This record gives sequence, C-alpha cells and structure tokens, in this order.
Amino acid sequence: MSEHYHLVGVAGVGMSALAQALLGDGRSVSGSDRYCDDGAKSAITTKLALAGVVLLPQDGSGVSDCTTAVVVSTAIEGDNPDIIAAEKLGVPVVHRSQALADLTAGKRTVAVTGTSGKSTVTGMIGWILSELDADPTVVNGAPIINWDSDQCIGNVRSGKSDLWVIEADESDRSLLNYSPEWVLVTNASEDHFSMSETLSLFDQFSRSARVGVVSSVSDPLIMDQFSPELSFSGSEFIYDDVSFRVLLPGRHNAENALLAVILCSRLGFDLKEISVALAKFKGIKRRLEVIGHASGVTVVDEYAHNPAKIRAAWQTVAAYHERMIVVWRPHGYGPLKTMMDGLEETFVELSAKADKVFVMSVYDAGGTADRSIQSDVLVERLCERGIDAQYIDTAENLTHEVLNVVRTGDAVLVMGARDPGLSGLAREILKKLVL
Repeated sequence: MSEHYHLVGVAGVGMSALAQALLGDGRSVSGSDRYCDDGAKSAITTKLALAGVVLLPQDGSGVSDCTTAVVVSTAIEGDNPDIIAAEKLGVPVVHRSQALADLTAGKRTVAVTGTSGKSTVTGMIGWILSELDADPTVVNGAPIINWDSDQCIGNVRSGKSDLWVIEADESDRSLLNYSPEWVLVTNASEDHFSMSETLSLFDQFSRSARVGVVSSVSDPLIMDQFSPELSFSGSEFIYDDVSFRVLLPGRHNAENALLAVILCSRLGFDLKEISVALAKFKGIKRRLEVIGHASGVTVVDEYAHNPAKIRAAWQTVAAYHERMIVVWRPHGYGPLKTMMDGLEETFVELSAKADKVFVMSVYDAGGTADRSIQSDVLVERLCERGIDAQYIDTAENLTHEVLNVVRTGDAVLVMGARDPGLSGLAREILKKLVL
C-alpha cells in the first residue's frame, strides 16, 4: 500500500505543486481547501482531481490512522479541523517544504530563491533543461505557460532523471529545509523581512549548496555590465559571445534569463543549445501575462504584491503605453500594514498625472488575522499625495469603474497575490472591452 499524504490548502500554488510531485513519486494524495468548502470552483482543483488528488471537505474527514502525514503551509492555523484530526490520531503534521525536501533527498537539486523572480527563473531553468533532454522534475510556485493545458496546471513537470529544479520560498524561512547541490539567488529587497535579515537568510541558504551558487546578490558584478535590448515583446542580450532572446518584457526578465543561462551553463550545457531553448520559453502565468488587446487597450495580469514587484511590473508596461489604469489587491492584512509606507511611496513615485489607481479590498483568507487596517487607509494616503486613487470593494464594481475611465492607448494592469479570482477579473475586463 502506497504512502498517503493529506494536504491542507491544496488549491494554493505551493500545495498544488507538492500534490503533483507526490503523485509523480508514487504516493497517494488527498487534499482539502477552504476555498472549495465555500462552494467555489477553480481550474486548479479540477486539474488536481484529473491528476489523481482526492478532494475532500476541510473537516478532518481526510485524515485517518492510515495517513502517512498531514501537510500544511505556514498560512494554516493550528485550529484547522484537519490538524486537530491528525493530532487526535497521532498522524505527523509536516510543513510543505519538509515534504518537498524529503522528495529531493539524494537528488541533484537546483533550488531557486530570492525576493522576486523565483518562479520565473525556476520555470526558465526547468524549461531549458527539459528541452535539452535532461528530463528534470520541476516543482514551481506558478504555472509555466508552455506546460499549462486543460489537463495540467503547469507548475510541475515529472521527470525520470535525478535532476530536480525547485522554487525555495524565503517568506517563512522554509528554504532552509533544503540541501541542494546548486543554489540560485535572484535578488534581495525588503518584503517579509528587513534588508539585513533578508541578506543574512540568503547567505545562510547559499552556504548550504553542496556544489555551487549563482547569485546576483553575493556577486553583483553579474549585472553590472549587463545591457539588454528591451521591447514590450521581449529582450535580447549577449552572454559569453552567444546571443539570447527571451519573449518576456522588462529588464527584470532579461536579468532573470541571464541567471538561468548562467546556471544551466554551469551544469555543463552548451550555451548555443541553451539559447535555442530559452527562445521558446513563453513565460509564467500571472507574471506580466498579456491577457489580450481590445479597443486599443492592453490588459496585463501580474502577481506583484510588494513594492519591488509592483515597480518592476508598472515601469515595464508604462514604457509602452500612453496611460496606466492600475488595479491592485492587497494579499493580506499583515502585509498591507507592514508595507504601507513603502506602498505609498511606490504608487506616488510611479503614478503619472493621467494615471488611475484602483485599490481593492484586502483578500481575506479567513483565520485570526488583525483586520484593523483596510485598503481604504492606503487610498486616503495616496489621495492626500495627489494620486488619482479609488477604493473598490467588489470585482463587479471594479470592472464597471475601469470601463468608465479606460481609453485607447491605455494599459490595464491587474496586480495582486493569493486571490484566485484576479486572473478571471483581468479576463472579464478584456471581454467587456471587446463588446
């Protein structure tokens, strides 16, 4: 009988990836999610069911004395019914990162971390290696568009070699559970921790690498002489006398591509072959994903949720459009409170006079969060600084307000993390623009 794992919050990006990795390793998997219990349906849960995950209510019924472990993320609180059931039955409760670390034990693992760009770089490396017949297993924090289909989420590729490429999350320090051969650090900025804490964490993780490290943080010279040619349809650059093209806009994506190229080269692959593979990489879902164009307007879906990510996405899109209609939803009350000053300064810095900013209500995932600070606080601060900002409480109202102000030449940039409805919102805006 195979080992059985029950994943709490299985529809989340990290958990859905782990579920597929466990299935690919021959384990049986069940999962629960509060989002599903509310009666909502999503493409992710549909595809998980197709992959073989048994979806159950989050009421403890998915846990039995035959369960090998109940897997949780840092976001899952201790009073969750599945955790209570596990404790009563003596079933181990393990963190998602530990379960993934157990899967990668003894494997040739490349672990990608950093404040921004982790999912993109992980996807790039995984795609390149798969195109070069290295047959890696890839476990990513977001779907790779090349692998996304009606049947597959696209955030996991199951390979037959012992080479694994994984995204390592720094937000809860869980990256320290891994013991990879190679560590790649994309960049560092204040997000979940202070800058000094972030640098210390990445340094500690880099020292765990058994073979080597590629890091723009510890080796800033990587980017010092980097001069890519940029356009909204992608970028081109030269590394070690070989030309590369990446089909993603923005300097930050060119930098992501350079790091992926360097890592793959150090694994022993030919640069010219890496170049051919990279040119076919279509990107990551919700990472500057152009949903479409209608009535002279471009609609872009983006995961950005902190000042650094918001700045990178906004500047990239604004460079090629007359005006920005920006929609942003905070992904939690704690992050909104912690980043309030930085968010204010970022929106003020980026907003041109004609731009419009819509800030939606905080995405509420339930639990015991401190709800004393709401999105309207940020909007009030922005308005006091002269920014044309507006608080929006529902997606329906948001769509209506965007359609009232948008005009030819604009870009609508929908940003935010965690909320599974944001991609649908971006597509609804595009649909209404067509009508």
